[in-house]
Amino acid sequence: MKHDAVLLMGFGGPNSSEEIGPFLAQVLRGRPVPPGRIEEVTHHYEMMGGKSPYNELTFRQARGLEKILKREGPSLQVYVGMKNWKPFFGETLEHMIRDGVKRALGIILAPHQGEASWGRYQVAMREARAEVSCRLGVEAPIVEYCEPWHLHPLFVEAAVDKLRCKMDKIRFAHKDAIKFCFTAHSVPNSLAHPYVDQILETCQAVAEAAGILQWELVYQSRSGNPLDPWLGPDVCEVVRQVAQGGWKNIVLNPIGFVCDHVEVLYDLDIEARQVAEELGLEYHRICTVNDHPSFVRMLADVVRGSQQEPGGTVSR
Repeated sequence: MKHDAVLLMGFGGPNSSEEIGPFLAQVLRGRPVPPGRIEEVTHHYEMMGGKSPYNELTFRQARGLEKILKREGPSLQVYVGMKNWKPFFGETLEHMIRDGVKRALGIILAPHQGEASWGRYQVAMREARAEVSCRLGVEAPIVEYCEPWHLHPLFVEAAVDKLRCKMDKIRFAHKDAIKFCFTAHSVPNSLAHPYVDQILETCQAVAEAAGILQWELVYQSRSGNPLDPWLGPDVCEVVRQVAQGGWKNIVLNPIGFVCDHVEVLYDLDIEARQVAEELGLEYHRICTVNDHPSFVRMLADVVRGSQQEPGGTVSR
């Protein structure tokens, strides 16, 4: 067998109010973010009770994946490592060493590739492997990465099912006046490739499967220097334009995320919703795939496919 374990690689999030500050310091380490933005994001987490659901949802995805692999094969243990919080990549690598893991398949829990997403995860994993190997005097497990899965039929299926569940709840009389927007995390314009192309491909696949003829891609959760060019348009700006255009409903689908964490719960469910309601729009937000059975089954399919591939991206 090509791999002897699976490593789900996530962003991470604080588990209590006391962890917000250290978590944000880890996330923003070495990045020129204005102090006001740090205070703003801290407030976002506090409004969510000081805890992000990210870790819990990621472990639910891992447990679901491990059950499928145990039942249907290949029977591989599934580990979880976080880039920015516990369990950090290094902590998980140590756990894997104790379990005798030599080579793992890494699945980065971000649907779309780019330097700001997959690239940073891979750099962080390389650094963690080097640190653990040096400190323990034992080579950390090799981590190979799966192929992109932003167009995997089961990912699309999960996203479409979440979309249809919400659309069924919109009043029939308003269904001819819906503005539909996909959302993704904004990044600097210089980091747009291949990130934007892959997002657009996912949007097109989901829209076609759901029978949505018109849609727009917008961006959320921008950080960094406000003078630097980042991907737009911003979701709140679009909400205002939609209201001015005479629409009755706006539907936001955070296709760039795989779980409902704080950047979805605050930026969309609080901030964007508030703008919409102030302007008289009915606001609707599609759930991310979270641990939808089709998404978990997609992870299993990715694992099986990776066992047969001759090569892969390796972290050494």
